[in-house]
Amino acid sequence: MHEVSLITSLPTIPHQLAIPFSSVDAMADFSPELSQEVLGLYKAENKAGVVTRVPLGKSVALLVGGDLPLAEFVASAVRAATHSAPLVIDLRGKSDLIEQAVESALLSAKTPTSYKSESKAEVVSVQFLVDEIVDIKRAHIVSLDVLYARELINMPANDLYPENFAQKVSELSKGLPLSIEVWDEKRLEQERCGGIIGVGKGSSRPPRLVKIEYKGGGQHLGLAGKGITFDTGGLSLKPADSMVGMKYDMAGAATVLAATLAIAKLGLKVNVTTVLCLAENMPSGSATRPGDVVKIRNGKTVEVLNTDAEGRLVLADGLSILSEIKPDHIIDVATLTGAASIALGKRHTGLMGQGIAVEAVKQAAQSTGELVWHMPLAEELKETLNSDLADMTNVKIGNRAGGMLVGGLFLQEFVDKDASWAHLDIASAANNDGSPYSVYPSGATGVMIRTLVQLAKNLAN
Repeated sequence: MHEVSLITSLPTIPHQLAIPFSSVDAMADFSPELSQEVLGLYKAENKAGVVTRVPLGKSVALLVGGDLPLAEFVASAVRAATHSAPLVIDLRGKSDLIEQAVESALLSAKTPTSYKSESKAEVVSVQFLVDEIVDIKRAHIVSLDVLYARELINMPANDLYPENFAQKVSELSKGLPLSIEVWDEKRLEQERCGGIIGVGKGSSRPPRLVKIEYKGGGQHLGLAGKGITFDTGGLSLKPADSMVGMKYDMAGAATVLAATLAIAKLGLKVNVTTVLCLAENMPSGSATRPGDVVKIRNGKTVEVLNTDAEGRLVLADGLSILSEIKPDHIIDVATLTGAASIALGKRHTGLMGQGIAVEAVKQAAQSTGELVWHMPLAEELKETLNSDLADMTNVKIGNRAGGMLVGGLFLQEFVDKDASWAHLDIASAANNDGSPYSVYPSGATGVMIRTLVQLAKNLAN
């Protein structure tokens, strides 16, 4: 993790100074040492994200190309900086952006791994030049929980499975005002959680449900996260290439867990009930078969036509539990559909739902700079879930139209009609399989954690 601090004057020791490269003339006005000839010599480019290192006395100027938003400017500078000297970023006159800048510096770090025999993360000292020193503890808290979630999501499935995921929750909650309840496979049977049981029964590693409660007073927020620690597709087996990366299928659970931890550490005046729906979707002689019928906690029966549409089954139990409690708002987070990336690309999260939760999530996401796109719950697609045998199916075989929307419509059946509910499909944005962008490294992004924390802040206010 990078070291971040605030300063009120430029350091006297050699440093790296991040400067927005707006134009050649502007650089010359900033310092005679950044003349057109010098910029030409170092092949400086005013292109978004391109950073050019140019000597500036005993220090170095990092010229960050493009008219970038603050988060991207900070992240680009941090990635280009070396650990040999502190990186200085001028925030004078921008006191309202300090928290965002600190988060951006911390979150742009490469996620460490313990799986490489020679692995070392370069620590950059980032110093923000400000008019007045302020408390940046809140930004540190949120960022650290995002960073932990990334590590959790990146873990291979041989080291992360429902039982030890639940154990990690208990360990992380020590010393925090949180109550933790873990339901094992026997308790899940007693609690009528047929969706989670049906998905997890093919694995030698049994499913778990973790219920976390935080009582800070005020409005009540319910969070549910899909936690499929590995998804083979079950008996509806995925092709080998499609199975790569399925360790990320628990990102929804990691997201709501990290958000809940941050909310508790910040002491926000909200009540939160969080449900992690944890299972491993494996093929075996005991696995759910295509055509089997499972009964969800709320009593609805589902004909499972495709065992690879499993996330909605575990979330159905989670949403049913939250609906019984009747919080003011319910938000679920899931890597639910491959259709999300087809519709929205690799950086946007699909947002669906009903009531005021949808607009509340949009506003929170806008505050954090995280990308969401509101999608409809198209009524005409509901018939694709009709079943002659059970109350509904989990998919319609052969139908690929509106796959992301059908996933949302399925989940809607497990919240009350008048509930304030939002569904976040992070399948496209939870994992970055390309180069780093904005504050997101390659691998797990931790997307939507900051949005959920911001939502809780807004509700507390």
